[in-house]
Amino acid sequence: MSTSNANFKNKCVTQVNCIFCDSLLCTRGMKAVLLADTEVELFSTDIPPNRTVDFVASCYSTESCKCKLRDIACLKCGNVVGYHVVAPCKPCLLSCNNGHFWMFNSDAVSTLNRLDSTGLNLLLWGDLPELDDSENEESESPSEEEFIR
Repeated sequence: MSTSNANFKNKCVTQVNCIFCDSLLCTRGMKAVLLADTEVELFSTDIPPNRTVDFVASCYSTESCKCKLRDIACLKCGNVVGYHVVAPCKPCLLSCNNGHFWMFNSDAVSTLNRLDSTGLNLLLWGDLPELDDSENEESESPSEEEFIR
């Protein structure tokens, strides 16, 4: 699913930091809810957070769905900050989703809303350029002025 989908284009783009060490994890975060339990809030990204997190442990599934998941930990401090959906299950793929497969637990991260290039308005997902397959998190390095708490 494209991030320009009408359901998600008006969501704010966030910077996601590790709550344990304040290390930058990604600059293309989106506030989301768990598909299997919409009471659970989290943050997600559409770009693999290369060089900021790494996999820990083996793949697992939950009782609520058959997605294959694998935990990710902050490379700086080693704390688990979320998980990657390695293989989504069919019901999750067919439900309304943002197409993101990298999830950050809201109790393990802090976030900052990003500002657009004018520095006056919040940056929205609909205003982001479409991604090439070759792009990664390193290609986006916003300046300090682009963030607002």
